[in-house]
Amino acid sequence: MSTPDIPKHFISFSRKLFLSVISLFIALALCFIFYQYHREKEYKRELLHGQLQKYNALLEANINNDYDIHKIESLIQGQDIDNLRVTIINLKGDVLYDSYQGDSTLLENHIGRPEIETALKSGNGFSVRRTSETTGIPYFYSATRYKDHIIRSALPYSIKLVNNLKVDYHFLWFSIALTIVLLALFFRFTKKLGTSISRLKEFAMQADRDETIDEDLESEFPHNELGDISQHIIQIYKRLHETKEALYIEREKLFKHLQISHEGLGIFTNAKKEILVNNLFTQYSNLISDFNLETSEEVFEIKEFKEIKDFINKAHTRTNEKGEKRMSISINKNGKFFIVECIIFQDMSFEISINDITLEEEQVRLKRQLTQNIAHELKTPVSSIQGYLETIVNNDNIPPEKVQSFLERCYAQSNRLSRLLRDISVLTRMDEAANMIDLENVDITMLVSNIINEVSLELEEKHVTIINSLKKDIHVKGNYSLLYSIFRNLMDNAIAYAGTKFQININCFREDEKFYYFSFADTGVGVAPEHLNRLFERFYRIDKGRSRKLGGTGLGLAIVKNAVIIHKGTISAKNNLSGGLEFVFTIAKGKINE
Repeated sequence: MSTPDIPKHFISFSRKLFLSVISLFIALALCFIFYQYHREKEYKRELLHGQLQKYNALLEANINNDYDIHKIESLIQGQDIDNLRVTIINLKGDVLYDSYQGDSTLLENHIGRPEIETALKSGNGFSVRRTSETTGIPYFYSATRYKDHIIRSALPYSIKLVNNLKVDYHFLWFSIALTIVLLALFFRFTKKLGTSISRLKEFAMQADRDETIDEDLESEFPHNELGDISQHIIQIYKRLHETKEALYIEREKLFKHLQISHEGLGIFTNAKKEILVNNLFTQYSNLISDFNLETSEEVFEIKEFKEIKDFINKAHTRTNEKGEKRMSISINKNGKFFIVECIIFQDMSFEISINDITLEEEQVRLKRQLTQNIAHELKTPVSSIQGYLETIVNNDNIPPEKVQSFLERCYAQSNRLSRLLRDISVLTRMDEAANMIDLENVDITMLVSNIINEVSLELEEKHVTIINSLKKDIHVKGNYSLLYSIFRNLMDNAIAYAGTKFQININCFREDEKFYYFSFADTGVGVAPEHLNRLFERFYRIDKGRSRKLGGTGLGLAIVKNAVIIHKGTISAKNNLSGGLEFVFTIAKGKINE
C-alpha cells in the first residue's frame, strides 16, 4: 500500500490532541496548585492570628482597664509563649503599654501601623512579617480593638514560628502524582483517539484515490465508540463501492446494448449537449439531414426535427407540469420512413430515438424476391445463349458471318452469366463465412488512390472530375478485398450510371473512437426518391434495359452493403440538394470479428 510522503515537521493528530489537552490540563493544575498554596499559606496565618486573638481576649478579661505593668507581665508569662510581645494602644494610637519597651512615652504614635488601622476599621487585624520600628525585629502582629483601647500581641519570626507558618507540601506532592496519573490516562486516551482518526484519514485517502480498502484496516481500529463508528463507515463505503461497481457494470451493459440496438438512440442534457449517441442515431440523422453532421448536437438544426425541438423548448418552460413528457413524429425522407420519438425526463434531460420502420418489411420482401430474381437473372443469359445456338443448329444455310455474330453474342452472354455467378458466390461467402475472412491493416487513403488510378481512362472518357478529400493515413483493421470492393463498386456505379461531365467527391467527414464516417457523392443525374431505399437490393435495377446493355449484374451495391456490414458499419443512400447521389457509410476501426 502506497502512502503519501509526510513532511518532517508534520505532527500527528494524536500528538497534537495530547499536547493540547495536557497543556490545558497543566495550566489548570498549576493554577490549582498556586491557589491551594496561597490558600494553605493564608490558612496558617489565619490560624496563628486566631490564637493570638485568644491571647488578646484573655489579657482583656484580666487587666480590666488596669494597666499595671507587673500584673500584665505576670499574665504574659503565664501564657507559656516564648518572646510574646504585648502592646496596649489607645484609640488615638498612643502606646499605653509595651512589654518590650518599659517606658511607653518613648514610643511613637502607632495609628499608622497596618494592623492597627485594620483593627480600628474591622475590630481586628494582623500584619505578616513586618519589621518593628522599635526593635528592628520582624514580627507577626495581631491586634484586637476593644472599647477604649487596642491590644496587640506579636511574635518574632523565630525558626519555630517560621515552621508553624510553613505550608504543608503534602497536598503539592499529591497534586503532582495525580497530575502524572491523569497525564498517562490522557495519553492513552488521545493515542487511541488519534489512532482511530489516523486510520480514518488513511481510509479517506484510499477512498479518494478509489483504491481497494485494505482488509487489515478494519482490525486496526481501537475497540471504542469511535473505532466502531469508523468500522461502520468503512462497511458503508464498501457497500457503496460494490454498488458503484455493479452500477458501472450495468452501465457498460446499457452502453453495449445501445450500441448494438436496432434503433438510433441519442441522450442529451437539458442544454442539448450530447451524453450518449449510438452509431445508428448518427447514421439515421445524417440520412434525414440535407448536410453531413459533424457533431450530434447539430441534429436540432435539421428542419425535419423542428417539432421535436419546439416540444423540448416548450417542456423547459413548463417544468412544474407532472406526467410523462413524450411525443413522436413520422419522417419520410430519401425513400425511407422513420419514427422519431422524444422522451423528456424529470431533470429535463431527454432521449431521442430514431427507428427505421421500413427495414423489416424490406428484409421480408428481399427474401421473397431473392429466389425469383436469381431465377430471372439466370434465365435471361441462358435463354439468349439457347436461342442463338438453336438457330445455328436448326439452320444449315446461315452464312458464316452470321454464325460468327451469333457465337460472339453467346460468348458475351456466357461472360455475363459468369460474372453473375461470381457475384452471387461473393455474396454467399459474405453471408455464410464473414468471421473466416482474413484481416490486415488497410490504408484506406492509399486504397482509394489506387482505384482512382485504375479507372483514370474511364474517367477521362466521361469527363469525370475526382475530388479526393481523404486525409492521410486512414487505417482500419479489415479485409483488403472487401474494402476494395466497397470503393470500387461505388466508383464503377457512378461511372456507369451518373452520366457524363460530373464530379465525384470522396470524404471522411467524421471519426470517433470506433468508426470512420465516409461520404461518396457524385453530381450526376441522381436517382428518383422512390428508388433510394431499394438500391442495395440484389438484382434491383432502376432501368433494366440500360443496365443489361452496360453489362451490370445488379449485385454491385448489394456487395458494397454486405462488405460494409461485415466491417461493422452501416450504409445509406440519399440525393444531394445540388443534384446527384450520395452514399454515407461507416467502417469500424478495430477488428471486425471481435
